[in-house]
Parts: sequence; structure tokens; C-alpha cells
Amino acid sequence: MRTFAIVMLILGVLFLVSQILIKRSTNKTEGHSYTVVKDYGEFEVRKYEPALFSYTVMASDSYKNVSGKGFRRLAGYIFGDNDKNQKIAMTTPVAMDMSDSITMKFKVPSDLDLEDLPKPNNSTVRFAKEEEKIVAAIRFSGKSTDKQISKYTDKLKKALDDKGLAYTGNFSYLGYNPPYEVIGRRNEVVVELVQ
Repeated sequence: MRTFAIVMLILGVLFLVSQILIKRSTNKTEGHSYTVVKDYGEFEVRKYEPALFSYTVMASDSYKNVSGKGFRRLAGYIFGDNDKNQKIAMTTPVAMDMSDSITMKFKVPSDLDLEDLPKPNNSTVRFAKEEEKIVAAIRFSGKSTDKQISKYTDKLKKALDDKGLAYTGNFSYLGYNPPYEVIGRRNEVVVELVQ
């Protein structure tokens, strides 16, 4: 029994050390820059800088049905599935526009322009520039599921309605962590505000 306890303690320590190292790596990943315009406690209003994105569109009505497929397409591109076999740095967050079809997006690293990017081998991977925008964002932790995304979309809608803030209705999910990072996960639902 004592040996089992020692083994479990060692495994627990190794797990915690691995999660700390993963968190450090995640924190060093380039993100989509923004400034907080106003913090309402339950949610915040942010101004995002213009950015270039790689994206793919999938026909589906759920995060569960397409998240892996979309990630494989975009990750394949940045890991070298392109005409130059060029690797491109991962950025954060992974964004998913949740509407009739789902668009998954990776921000292109800020040191690259559209002209610098290799051509994707997968024709479903495309690029788009987004201009500066003002969004409302609500954060949640834990594992992302359709139920969680729906719950926080509803919470954000209610909070915005209560504050009298008009929004576009096009909600997105943002995921900041790799799947193997299980402690301190950051997830958000965001929506662009009407200016």
C-alpha cells in the first residue's frame, strides 16, 4: 500500500510539473493584441487590433462535430502542409465563429504579411484580414463543450441586454490552451459590439 502511495505521489508531482511547463509555453505564444476598454466584472469590452487570419469553413451546427476537423486543417498548414513545406508559429487563441456554418481561425504571426505566406496545399485553408473591432468577452474555465459555449453565449447576451449594449449577433468561441493543458484553461465567448 505504501509503494502505491509513493508511486501516486510521484505521478502527481510529474503531472503538476508538466502542467506548469505547458502553461509557460502557452503564455509565450503570440496572441491577438487587444486593450480592455471597460471591465464590467462579468464581462469586458475590448478593442482588438487589425490582424491577418488563416481560416477554414465547415458546415455544422456544433463545436464538437467540427473542432477537431478544423484544427487539423489549419494546424496542418502551419506545420508545413503548404507549397514551401514552411512551418509557421502557432498563435492564440483559436477562434471559431459559431453560426450556420462554423469558421475556425488562427491568427497569422504579426511578423508575416499575406505576400510572405506559403500557399496552402489544402484548398479549404484561406486568408482574411480583419480590421480593428470592439467586442464584448466573457470568460470561462474548464473543458469546452457545446453546452458550455451555449451557456456562456446566453450569459453574455443577457449581460449585454441588461447594460443596453447593442451587438451584431455573430458570436465566437475563443480557446487559448492546447488539449493536453488541463489546469487553468481559458475559454471565452465574444461578440462584436455595434458602434
